[in-house]
Amino acid sequence: MGVIKVHGAAMSTAAQRVFTCLYEKELNFEFVPVDMASGEHKKEAYLSLNPFGQVPALEHGGQKIFESRAITQYIAMEYPEKGTRLASADKPSSSFLIWKEVEAHQFDPVASKLTWEIVLKPMFGMTIDPTMVEEYKAKLAKVLDVYEARLTKSKYLASDSFTLVDMHHLPTINLLMRTQVKQLFNARPRVSAWVADITARPAWTKVLAMQKVNFYPFIILSQIV
Repeated sequence: MGVIKVHGAAMSTAAQRVFTCLYEKELNFEFVPVDMASGEHKKEAYLSLNPFGQVPALEHGGQKIFESRAITQYIAMEYPEKGTRLASADKPSSSFLIWKEVEAHQFDPVASKLTWEIVLKPMFGMTIDPTMVEEYKAKLAKVLDVYEARLTKSKYLASDSFTLVDMHHLPTINLLMRTQVKQLFNARPRVSAWVADITARPAWTKVLAMQKVNFYPFIILSQIV
């Protein structure tokens, strides 16, 4: 079906979901860097790929797909037999559907807000709002309590196999585990073991290597979704 092209930025958490998926699937792809600093993502050429002017965007066989979770779902369904089976090739389980939504609507908004406050604001020389940090730490703690209970029932969030559900957490968890917030993950034994497991995956290691090669500062990671 032709070359897979991913337009984005290596430091974008959303783009990292897509890169991880492609590496898990052992697929070759062309990374097309988007110069966020010059506003390339807001120009007509890029808007033809993603009308919202956000990264990433994927081109494959004449198709243009945007929104990182939609892209990963597409890849998983398009190549079910390649690499890691990240989603069912047939009808997805109710567990998979539920926990995929939990990541997008319960975990990520809270985790991204914390990332903005304690990772990105210092990068931009902005003042951290301690009240906001405490508020969102409390919200994240409630989510992680649910995860701790869930992980008594299966090794990973949706099942005993690693899926898109777990994979979608990786970029933001990676940032938060470098901050004071890691205590919230480490305080919950099953969550801590789950984090250690998913962050050690070879595909994620390759994404981290991409960041080193393609790093440039002042990318608003959590805003590029």
